[in-house]
Amino acid sequence: MTRTITEPAREIDVVRETEVLVVGSGPGGLPAALASARAGAETTLVERFGCFGGNLTVVGVEGMHWYRHEQTVESNGIAREFEERAKEMGAAVPESQSLSHEIDSEGFKLVADTLVAEAGVTPMLHRQFVAPIIEGNRITGIITESKAGREAILAKRVIDATGDADIAARAGALTAKTDREDMMAASVMFHCAGVDKRAFMEGIKADPQTYADWGGGGEWVIETSGKEDDMFSPFLKKPFDRAIKDGLIPAHLNTIAGTWGAVHDTGELTYMNLIHLDGCDGTDPDSLTAFEIEGRKQAMLAIEALRRYTPGCDGIRLRNFGMSIGIRDTRKVDCLYNMTEGDVRDQARFDDSIGIFPEFIDGYGILILPTTGRYFHIPYRNLLPKGVENLLIAGRATGGDRISHAATRNMACCAVGGQGAGIAAALSLRRNCDLADLPVADIQTELVRQGGRWQ
Repeated sequence: MTRTITEPAREIDVVRETEVLVVGSGPGGLPAALASARAGAETTLVERFGCFGGNLTVVGVEGMHWYRHEQTVESNGIAREFEERAKEMGAAVPESQSLSHEIDSEGFKLVADTLVAEAGVTPMLHRQFVAPIIEGNRITGIITESKAGREAILAKRVIDATGDADIAARAGALTAKTDREDMMAASVMFHCAGVDKRAFMEGIKADPQTYADWGGGGEWVIETSGKEDDMFSPFLKKPFDRAIKDGLIPAHLNTIAGTWGAVHDTGELTYMNLIHLDGCDGTDPDSLTAFEIEGRKQAMLAIEALRRYTPGCDGIRLRNFGMSIGIRDTRKVDCLYNMTEGDVRDQARFDDSIGIFPEFIDGYGILILPTTGRYFHIPYRNLLPKGVENLLIAGRATGGDRISHAATRNMACCAVGGQGAGIAAALSLRRNCDLADLPVADIQTELVRQGGRWQ
């Protein structure tokens, strides 16, 4: 039986009151805060780490738009703005497998700082969400923990952009967590230095890989639509197969494989998405601890295999790990509308659309790239949790089934939903109406004004 203690009651200082409070500054939360402020609301952004950007900066996932090809229909809005501002500020380079730019994870920290300041968002870094403040079925703020102790922040609207639906779950909203054995694998991202770019690229050109090569064990059994099979992919698997054969990598680690993002003239090989960890539960700190350590061990095995078996990698070395393991799949909120596999595969259309996303499905053994102009709508109802008022969901925790999550969990799609959530929060205050009663046409009009598209 687990022992317990009783925590004494205490008064907590209210350190801030705000109109809109966004908790989590990743691909869903940062757009939500920017959109809310740009729509005229006093907006506060709470983040547990020391920088904004979440998956982009903390984890090191730099390929936000790697799905983009000539016929891709873009969402535009803040999702596209991240890439364009990064290019302007020298924090992006051409991406290896698409018409997009890879966003530098370190440089984007400065881009995000700039965007937050320009929008007039109040930043509150280094604060961990602890508990919601609830009055009846309405959320009215949150409690945080930091070096300053416990603090309370009150808000008229709260946006849960924690990725794991931490606020929604603790506020009493219905959530479902994927069974651990069925969760999409977690990743420890890393970046390398010491690569001879010329020799590396000559090796890639001599043995080009395609998406059809994403097969052969572990994570790498991929269903495509067929049109992807002959397209170039920066896929690395042969060095690790050879390392297993030679005894350098244990045979059970046949999941070590994946893609690189960009190789630089300076010898950096960045956005190394090679480590895939099944069974990691992003809501369990013990699980996170074990897999952070295991992921770093596997990354060093991968680097050694590249050194021995890949042209241009004789002098390869670790440059850095992401600050945190990358989680793709935990809780999902039961929303007024939950996305379906049919929605993301069959170009769903909704009257309450607050954004669009290309037909890009990446996860659970499926890879479909948007090369034919197809896209689907994201409905406003997908941001509204059942049972809790004043709360919106932004990011990968929005409601949906297994295959729809493989589309909506992608960073650029999280940004689409986040922008819609931020606009809705601000406009509902301007209209003095509940979130569920806000005319969707108002959101759509403001979204277009902010450079996005909903149809």
